[in-house]
Amino acid sequence: MTTAAPVLGIDGLCVDALTPQGPRRVLDAVSFNLMSGETLCIAGESGSGKSVTSLAVMGLLPKASLRIASGSIKLEGRELSKLSNSAMRSVRGGDVAMVFQEPMTSLNPVMSIGEQLTEAIREHQGSEGGTASAVALRMLDAVHITEPARRMTQYPHELSGGMRQRVMIAMALSCRPKVLIADEPTTALDVTVQAQILTLMKELKREFGASIVLITHDMGVVAQMADRVVIMQQGRIVEQGDVLPIFRSPRERYTQELLAAVPRLGAHAGTDGPPRIAATAAASVPRAASPVLSVRDLAVHYGKKPSGLLGGKKLAAAVSDVSFDIFSGETLGLVGESGSGKSTTGKAVLGLIPFDGDVAIDGQQIGALSQRQMRPVRRSAQMIFQDPYASLDPRMAVGAAIAEPLLIHGIGNRSERTDRVADLLRRVGLGPDAASRYPHEFSGGQRQRICIARALAVNPKLIVADESVAALDVSVRARVLDLMLELQETMGLAYLFVSHDMAVIERMSHHVAVMRGGRIVEMGTRRAVFEDPQDAYTRALMAAVPLPDPPMRKSA
Repeated sequence: MTTAAPVLGIDGLCVDALTPQGPRRVLDAVSFNLMSGETLCIAGESGSGKSVTSLAVMGLLPKASLRIASGSIKLEGRELSKLSNSAMRSVRGGDVAMVFQEPMTSLNPVMSIGEQLTEAIREHQGSEGGTASAVALRMLDAVHITEPARRMTQYPHELSGGMRQRVMIAMALSCRPKVLIADEPTTALDVTVQAQILTLMKELKREFGASIVLITHDMGVVAQMADRVVIMQQGRIVEQGDVLPIFRSPRERYTQELLAAVPRLGAHAGTDGPPRIAATAAASVPRAASPVLSVRDLAVHYGKKPSGLLGGKKLAAAVSDVSFDIFSGETLGLVGESGSGKSTTGKAVLGLIPFDGDVAIDGQQIGALSQRQMRPVRRSAQMIFQDPYASLDPRMAVGAAIAEPLLIHGIGNRSERTDRVADLLRRVGLGPDAASRYPHEFSGGQRQRICIARALAVNPKLIVADESVAALDVSVRARVLDLMLELQETMGLAYLFVSHDMAVIERMSHHVAVMRGGRIVEMGTRRAVFEDPQDAYTRALMAAVPLPDPPMRKSA
């Protein structure tokens, strides 16, 4: 009996990081095969080597810091690791395509979406002019982007995080690659669009016989998509095999811990709030009489009011009639599809973008405050942004970035700030030695932990967390969420927690607001919204959540 040859074969792959102290092994003897029409999921903690493996396959390892020390990478029997740059360019994007984790840093900010899509199509398919544009439009429609013709003329900053990721997926799929490597392709997507994208990837695999390497920290996605699973830890493969045995009877303790840390929708049914994390109930801060954040009739519009002879762009409402209160020690979970207005609401309540309506932070109305007057208010209210790489200055060491808010607000002397930075790094799961390193030296999940530490630096009363744990693997996510709950109980922190992950919202929230089209369509206690949702849209969001159980797969 003849065994079919793999489409992609990796054998004994070793990658070294080039450091001042000499080479440091970051991938050690990684070996696996990807068969035709198969979906192979690679899972593991951030920093485990998942993304380095994919970059090695694509020939995109940064030469100044990483190099292949030994091993083989073969695409249909052709050795890729020895190809010249020009030869790899013909392979990359055509035979092997990749969807990267952070779409904002992968898309060119000065080129329109249409220009970037058609450039890839012309390069690898030889299509010109209208043909390339027609293909681009079809792909945008295939990944369920609304008004694809208008999106072709827009620029990356004009799209939401989820929409930018859909553009990246459309670009990767446009050339019908033999192998699609998707590095956390659904991290920025809400559950309904995530379900659509996963279905789309399944359809592509069936229709074109494409093989998929899917890198993800979401074990629900693994259960939904994988034929086989590779589990990585600290640059090594610790376990691999068919998806059902991995989930039902994992051999390795690390795999068992990953599966145990998976948040499951409905796990907190019958309770009114998040689980208690603090050591004693006495440590909890009692609820204050007035809210930390009070929002009434919030509205945000884009465009300019018509004026003059030619007028201006018609005002477009991004958020309308949004009202809520958040008290000390409580969390309002804000959930909805990308583009629903969640992130816009978060930015508006901190005065980061113009808004109409009334917003009060710790009793102070902020609508009419100048930037100078807002400075002391910002000590009370901090934000954790969705994209950690765009939030950190690449030229500033991590320790300096975390200490910067302390400097701005005149908190502590140099020694006290150093101690505070070291303590914060430990609390978010990084060692104090991370303070001397730079953002590009960390994985996406590690960078988000750094951003969380920076937000906590000034001991704020309110934190707006915009997809703050989306980039974290499940085990680190669980620790960070526990940390946020502990801080909330002991310090009385109020959270506006924006997330597309329904299980995370259920775990963290006392109250939940569901947004669609810039409006809140349902709001209530955590128990009311999750156990008895009244709006059809809320029910659709819950039904789209991938279950971390392979036999319960939703059909494509």
